[in-house]
Amino acid sequence: MQRRTARNRIVWAAALAVVLFAVPRPAHAVSKEIIELQTQVQQLLDMVQRLQTTLDTRFGGIQTQVQQTAELTTQMSTSINALQQKINTQSDANGSKIDAVSGQVQSLNDSVDELKTRIAKLNKAMQDLQTQVQSAQQPPAAGMMPGATPSEPVAQPTAPPATGKNSAKNAAGKKTSPPQAAPQVVPEGGQAAPPLKETFQAGVRDYNAARYALATGEFQDVVHYYPMDDLAGSAQYYLGEIAYQKQSYQEAISAYNAVLEGFSGNKMAPAAQLHKGLALLALNKHDAGVRELRTLIQRYPQAPEATRARTKLATLGTTAKPSAAR
Repeated sequence: MQRRTARNRIVWAAALAVVLFAVPRPAHAVSKEIIELQTQVQQLLDMVQRLQTTLDTRFGGIQTQVQQTAELTTQMSTSINALQQKINTQSDANGSKIDAVSGQVQSLNDSVDELKTRIAKLNKAMQDLQTQVQSAQQPPAAGMMPGATPSEPVAQPTAPPATGKNSAKNAAGKKTSPPQAAPQVVPEGGQAAPPLKETFQAGVRDYNAARYALATGEFQDVVHYYPMDDLAGSAQYYLGEIAYQKQSYQEAISAYNAVLEGFSGNKMAPAAQLHKGLALLALNKHDAGVRELRTLIQRYPQAPEATRARTKLATLGTTAKPSAAR
């Protein structure tokens, strides 16, 4: 705009000069006014020329600064892009390392949990074997059936005396009765233990059919009669699920804890920890629920339950990793 204004001034000044010089003058003399006017026009032209020179100089400096700023901006953009690529590369590398370490930690946790379960089963088997050995080392007293107490003597059957011809006939036609089977050993309470797999499968069917009362009894039988079997851990999980469906969240948390503490190597353990975190959130225990979900992601990063935990944490406006303390 300044350059355009200066040019306009130059044009007008030139036009004015042409008009003034084109005015016919007497040959004999020039009036004083004309001379003064010509002088002023010449001064105006000089001022316009100096202004034009100043504007050109300043415009050149501004143009140089703009060009330098553009080059500096381009260099900064290139540096920022390179730095961003470097950060992304390092983040990807660190993410891969973290995933690999998480997988190794998960495998280690699974191995430790499986080892604990095997040790517990081995201890149970040793206790049972020791009990059997002690029972075998204590033979029953004479005149008593196995399992009878001294206050319950067993009466021995006596045959009626044989007389006359009937004695020979009875002796000839007498048949030896087969030996009686040993009494069945039943657990304490006098009730035989139900079959393990059939009882558990029946509980699953009743749970899927929403027959929660029947399913609860069947899962409780599995836990009661087979407390060291891995299916007992799965039964504990389903007991927690039944309580969760009834919105008895505290009872559900207790059942999930039984799975996580006693059967941490069970295949239901990730789901138990996920649902425990959701139950804590349902009880408005936000910090405890978030901590449980983060623990799940740390222990089982590749499990489907870990994906659900990350989604839940995102809806809560938090991350899978706690923020570093400042």
